[in-house]
Amino acid sequence: MRAEPRALWTLLEALDDPDHIETPAGFDRAAARRAFVELTERLSGAFEAECAADLHVQDASFHAQVVVPAEATATGQRFVVRVSNFGMLAVIALDNPGVHSEEVFRARADPHDVERIAACLDAGGYVLVPEEPLWTPYRGAIARHVFGGGEPTWWDRYFDYL
Repeated sequence: MRAEPRALWTLLEALDDPDHIETPAGFDRAAARRAFVELTERLSGAFEAECAADLHVQDASFHAQVVVPAEATATGQRFVVRVSNFGMLAVIALDNPGVHSEEVFRARADPHDVERIAACLDAGGYVLVPEEPLWTPYRGAIARHVFGGGEPTWWDRYFDYL
């Protein structure tokens, strides 16, 4: 499912809990891991290639990420799919997260690749979030506790190391 702009902000704000920084209340790490491993398997099948997963994430608001290799894509570049610990949120990035604007992403990414990834996310119940809106300033519940001197973004809150 793709988060629509208005619904995106409602969802992000609803998930923002000052008492739970890395994971939401009641987070089931084993279930999140199973869902992510299944996502990785679906992506590997959809692209007929081994998609490498980084499962060793600590001190972060995201759970894991998987790379779809460039040689398996029509785009000719790798995709990185990162999933949050919060609300089954997921992003698709071209090359690496935080590198390309939405405009550049749309211009460079083959729509068929994006649709295959989105279908794999949908099958697992993930909510696809566009990356660029997450780069806007975050002034939510945990900003002063975690991010200290810098200006945090919504990306920091749900998709980065803390």
